[in-house]
Amino acid sequence: MQVDFYQLSRDPVEKVLPAIAQKLMDEGGRLLVIDGREGALDRLSQALWEWRPDSFLAHGQTGEEDVEDQPILLSNDEEPLNGARHIALTDGQWRETALEYERAFYFFDAETIEGARACWRALNAAEGVTPRFWRQEGRKWVQGP
Repeated sequence: MQVDFYQLSRDPVEKVLPAIAQKLMDEGGRLLVIDGREGALDRLSQALWEWRPDSFLAHGQTGEEDVEDQPILLSNDEEPLNGARHIALTDGQWRETALEYERAFYFFDAETIEGARACWRALNAAEGVTPRFWRQEGRKWVQGP
């Protein structure tokens, strides 16, 4: 299982998540996006609608109809109602249930960096988990330390 740590230093998650979601969709994958912050799911939904000037990323939110059909499901619940095997934690809070997925994307910023560091240490020592760290350099993402 792979966990990709994304340190948000320049762009907010609303600018970063759509590109990752698009790649997963291009590969036929489904994504569960978890965020417990007030108003965050609406902001993420707007970002997915406005992904590109000529297109959007199909998605839904928990509580709406037909969520099982959505390739991207925005939620504050960890249940993959859309059959997702990939999970994105966009509020900087690690959830152990993410380890039940094939791949996890863990976004954190300066406010949540201490929790991300503790999570990195724990996952780096865990059997069967491959953590990878990504940081922004200008407009690119580079794999770090």
